[in-house]
Amino acid sequence: MPQNSLVIIRYGPYESCGVVEYRTFRLDGLRAALKACGYSPVLEKTPEWNQVELVVNGEIVYKCSIKDLEFGGDGKLDPRCQEATQAVKSAYQQQM
Repeated sequence: MPQNSLVIIRYGPYESCGVVEYRTFRLDGLRAALKACGYSPVLEKTPEWNQVELVVNGEIVYKCSIKDLEFGGDGKLDPRCQEATQAVKSAYQQQM
């Protein structure tokens, strides 16, 4: 694991029950999955609706719709969380 294991999670607002807001409930599993792999996830808001981007050292390594992530949980059974953590691992391996 590199010394700088920071992963920025950029997330945008999305509509739920007719209200558009920034919500982090769907990011819980992703954050837990990244922490379980030893990374330090940091949340950052973006104006892009329905968007989630993972940024490693200034580069976007993964992007998906926030609505594709499962609500709550630990991310172990969410296929999008598995894809995202693999993308982050690959990004750090390429830097070595």
